[in-house]
Amino acid sequence: MPTGATAAAALATLLWQRLNPQAWPLPLGALPAGSALVGGAVRDGLLGRLPQQPDLDLVVPAGAIALCCTLARQLGGSPVVLDGERDIARLVLHGWTIDLAACEGGSLEADLGRRDFSINAIALPLQPQQGLLDPTGGLADLERRELRAICEANLLSDPLRLLRGLRLACELDFKLAPLTQAWIEQHRARLGGVASERVLAELEKLACAPAGAGGLLEAARSGLLEPWLAGTAPLEPPLSALGMARGEGLGLQAGELAWALPLARLACLADATALERLRSSRALQKQVQRLRQGWQLLAGRQPSALQEAERFGLHRSLEAELPALLLLLPPCEDNRALVRRWRDAGDPLLHPRPPRDGGQLQALLGLRPGPQLGALLEHLSQERAFGRLPAAVDRDADQDAVINSARLWLSRH
Repeated sequence: MPTGATAAAALATLLWQRLNPQAWPLPLGALPAGSALVGGAVRDGLLGRLPQQPDLDLVVPAGAIALCCTLARQLGGSPVVLDGERDIARLVLHGWTIDLAACEGGSLEADLGRRDFSINAIALPLQPQQGLLDPTGGLADLERRELRAICEANLLSDPLRLLRGLRLACELDFKLAPLTQAWIEQHRARLGGVASERVLAELEKLACAPAGAGGLLEAARSGLLEPWLAGTAPLEPPLSALGMARGEGLGLQAGELAWALPLARLACLADATALERLRSSRALQKQVQRLRQGWQLLAGRQPSALQEAERFGLHRSLEAELPALLLLLPPCEDNRALVRRWRDAGDPLLHPRPPRDGGQLQALLGLRPGPQLGALLEHLSQERAFGRLPAAVDRDADQDAVINSARLWLSRH
């Protein structure tokens, strides 16, 4: 990526083409003179990896919150104050996210110099015929594919940047500059003072990155996560095995891999207690707890090697998360077949259901709601799962088989 004034002007022209501002919901003329686009949209545009609807980070000379409210009224959006003291607001407009921040430090160059990494400190002024502004050498770092902190003080001004550096390096497939790596390791304890929710948000983004397994492993190895992971026993295989190739080898489709691989990585890294310390949702804690319990139940075996009751219980408890569990197991044809079966919502073992619901059984057998009815439904689901009852009750003979099985079970209990 060539640098210099002429090259910067050429890059600005290319960047405008990729950004396609005609598609933005915010007309450029609505922004004051001296405004500039900064941050991830500039970086990703230069790298040729812009999403169709990028988040836009704009620096304006002053009055960002007031401007945000005015634009929301004029354009039909919703304003959100992000930082009243530093004059930062967010405009949510027709599905787009547009952040507006007042320029800090007296000039755009000074504002860019206060940012985290050089590749995030490149600005595209919104006035036409202006080239890129790159006071910290971010263009050269993009060319080298290197993530370099602007300075040590900038990292420490928000210690979350220590973890964000690992995350960005994994997302972009960049290497960390040696001095930046040293600063992250030297100041790792500072991350413990950051709000747990912010740390978790970075970890979830890191888990989603194609090379995120290595980033999570490095975050744990370096001690960055010690306040939250203390006492957590890692699972085997190690995180380093949970790459994209493992999911593809299992036969997972892109949409399945997008949620199952990050979930498997998080379960490998942290247990439910660690996630509670990170202030995660109860739903995520329960998912990880079920995955870890399923992994412990298998203890090196494949699901097909379990006793019938154990296997039924495994598929019942991990019905939704089964692909993530299979990612934690050694790849084999049996597990690839399970993935194919799991896609069939009617599979009686992978998606256990009783052949009759509780209300029907109460009416047919004169039962009352309670633990006995629940246990009967569990029994009938297991009988159906292993082919001893029909998967669908479409005929009188099928209904008779279900009722006879239910009466036999009731006679024994």
